[in-house]
Amino acid sequence: MWMWVRSAAIRPVPTFALVPREALELVEEWLGSDEATTEKRLNEIYGALETKQPLLAQRLSDAFAKCHDDVAEALGYFLGLTIYKAFEEAFDPLIDTVTSDALSSVEEALSLDEQLRGEDPAEAVDSDDVIAMEQPYVVAYIHEHLDTALEMHADNADVDAVHGIYRTLLVMVLALSYAVGAPKGGRFISEELQA
Repeated sequence: MWMWVRSAAIRPVPTFALVPREALELVEEWLGSDEATTEKRLNEIYGALETKQPLLAQRLSDAFAKCHDDVAEALGYFLGLTIYKAFEEAFDPLIDTVTSDALSSVEEALSLDEQLRGEDPAEAVDSDDVIAMEQPYVVAYIHEHLDTALEMHADNADVDAVHGIYRTLLVMVLALSYAVGAPKGGRFISEELQA
């Protein structure tokens, strides 16, 4: 369901950069249900992230270093890499490398948006709701896994640490969204995952 937002400091995501639900489903299928295979493939994705998007890889590492919570770190690692792979599968080679200026711009816009919404008592929409309107399938995927993890680890999860990782994931989603270039012949999903 789409709702009207009065104002937002977060730039709209171009429609051609919308990650389809199928991309996330294909990545999950490719990761498999075998723990050893999943871990091996997540490590492969992390290697690709470090090579192709070094600033995002560093941003994730920095978030892990701050959180000091196993649940938040495991969740962030899985979701960060799954989201990156979904973008790569849906849009590669149309994704530019995220620059430090682009990443700073996203972080500043999100902070400003959070500040504006916090100061307006009539504002019923949170910043993550705005991002969910721009990338609905990705944000729904993040929420689904966050909710499951917090339910499973209710007694030992550090909610503040999970929130810190969640915010890092939102920054990553926006940075990757803005890095997608306009397609020449329409959107595609790589056949690599279907093999």
